[in-house]
Amino acid sequence: MDKELASLAQKIQLASELCQRLRKENQNLRQELAASQQKLKLLNTKLDSAKSRVETLIDNLPGS
Repeated sequence: MDKELASLAQKIQLASELCQRLRKENQNLRQELAASQQKLKLLNTKLDSAKSRVETLIDNLPGS
């Protein structure tokens, strides 16, 4: 019975460590996702600005 309890305790410890690692990984992934979303937002803003400038240049072309 002691061996069974020791084995169970070890399995619980391993499960706990895995849970902690996954929690940290999840937190890191959430931070990476937030940073990526912020970068995407900035790139979309720059793209919209570039589109606007190109449209303005096209509108100012002779014969337009």
